[in-house]
Amino acid sequence: MVKILQRALPSESCSLSATLHPVLQRIYHARGLIRNSDLKLELSQMLPVSRMKGVTQAAELLYETMQKETPILIVGDYDADGATSTALAMLALRACGAKEVSYLVPNRFEFGYGLTPEIVESAAARSPGLIVTVDNGISSLSGVERAGELGISVLVTDHHLPAEQLPSAAVIVNPNQPGDPFPSKHLAGVGVIFYVMAALVNLLRAADWFNQRDLREPNPADWLDLVALGTVSDLVPLDRNNRVLVAQGLRRIRAGRCRPGILALLEVAKRSPAGVVASDIGFALGPRLNAAGRLDDMGLGIECLLTGSEQAAWRMAQELDRLNLARRSIEQAMKSQAEQALEQLHLQAEGELPAGLCLYDESWHQGVVGILASRIKEQYHRPVIAFAEGGEGILKGSARSINGLHMRDLLERIDTRFPGMILRFGGHAMAAGMSLSAEAFPRFKHAFEQQAAERLEPAMLEGVVLTDGELAPSDLNLTLAQVLRDGGPWGQGFPEPLFEGYFHLRRQRVVGESHLKLQLAADEGGWTIDAIAFNQPPVPDRTNRVRLAYRLDVNDYRGLKSPQLIVEYIQSTP
Repeated sequence: MVKILQRALPSESCSLSATLHPVLQRIYHARGLIRNSDLKLELSQMLPVSRMKGVTQAAELLYETMQKETPILIVGDYDADGATSTALAMLALRACGAKEVSYLVPNRFEFGYGLTPEIVESAAARSPGLIVTVDNGISSLSGVERAGELGISVLVTDHHLPAEQLPSAAVIVNPNQPGDPFPSKHLAGVGVIFYVMAALVNLLRAADWFNQRDLREPNPADWLDLVALGTVSDLVPLDRNNRVLVAQGLRRIRAGRCRPGILALLEVAKRSPAGVVASDIGFALGPRLNAAGRLDDMGLGIECLLTGSEQAAWRMAQELDRLNLARRSIEQAMKSQAEQALEQLHLQAEGELPAGLCLYDESWHQGVVGILASRIKEQYHRPVIAFAEGGEGILKGSARSINGLHMRDLLERIDTRFPGMILRFGGHAMAAGMSLSAEAFPRFKHAFEQQAAERLEPAMLEGVVLTDGELAPSDLNLTLAQVLRDGGPWGQGFPEPLFEGYFHLRRQRVVGESHLKLQLAADEGGWTIDAIAFNQPPVPDRTNRVRLAYRLDVNDYRGLKSPQLIVEYIQSTP
């Protein structure tokens, strides 16, 4: 059973401007914004570049490499954060006049994640003077060591949580490394490399580099479209600094001042650049970009972001759209298989599921298990690890957690108690990746279920939907819908406004195979409003009154705008 609860307001009094819509004022207050200064998202509010540990040394290392004119190789990751990080590093270094810059993204099916010794061997064929990792590297101890043996310096830029031992890189830039005073610990990988490249521009300007070479000095703000795309797609918490970065990136996209690839992705997703918001990135752009790394090669996504040609961008965006459709089909089949397995498990457990769900099927696709884990977690309100074949007797797993359980810490605990059982792991509180031998799966499954049960109280396994309370029927209008849409950026850690209320169900019909189109009324004889519930089964026929958790949004159909409810949860009521 899912509980619908109202979000509590902070104890601090609110002094936000009275000119704000009272509903928006209430929503901001519930998210800890209590002063007008909290609402300022100008670029001047961004945390200073100089506050991040290692960023000055990273800029100096890049400067020295550029002076020697030795090749620089970017080693990225195969998700949207990795793709945007790689593209930003490439564009920035080229704009700064680096003579030879290239990139290498490990294919997840051949090499796995990060700067492995095998990737270093492959990279060495290009004779780089410097390897720069983006969105990875903090756990690549053996890879960095191998690079050192081959005489290649490594600059690690990452945002993932480090282990006790750090790699022996020339420089490490990661706001989560020990001793880093940078106040924001939630930068995505693309945010970290943005800070590094901004520091490089500052250093080159001070050295008169651009004038001496007759180069136009790049403006780091021009890369914020990529920062917004990667930050929202990676689901990092939108703290104040990330909200500044995302807001500024969105402003540039709305003005058309962004990469042709981003405009092309918006076009294939049928989104207008002029009205784009963070949720468009999260639901439309991010999945299409991620599809390349999940099913094929992330090089397609990176090239889409790098190209300056509108025609080339359009062709690649169409191919990414095709891959995303294929990914959705694979995901749906895998989800059905997982649900069947859980139903059987439910019977065997006499009505109770384990506190943690550990799932594996030899037919599952390695590139989609992360999405599968997310879907199962949302449905059953439990931490989930989904595994797929990784080749040569290895299983690759993707983990998703719930509030109250730090996934990486749990994996570290298992690794400490059972040394060698987990071959490799890394990640965050809410998401992690790992690999283990196929023969170890039963033992790991037992250990994971046991550790989850020890750390989770029964109440933590109940689904909770936090809302911003009820809206008066008079507030269900286009004006407030637009105010809320413009009041973001909303996202992880700064959730989009969600309301609750009782409605009379006038009509319902299934659209697009699995979505529910509803016509609702606030009272028996009142006006109606349209709503849509994605991936929801029909409400039982005899139900004429429902309790909803919903978002108030703007429906723009062929230029005609109207208010619409996006339903997140439905409860039938007597």
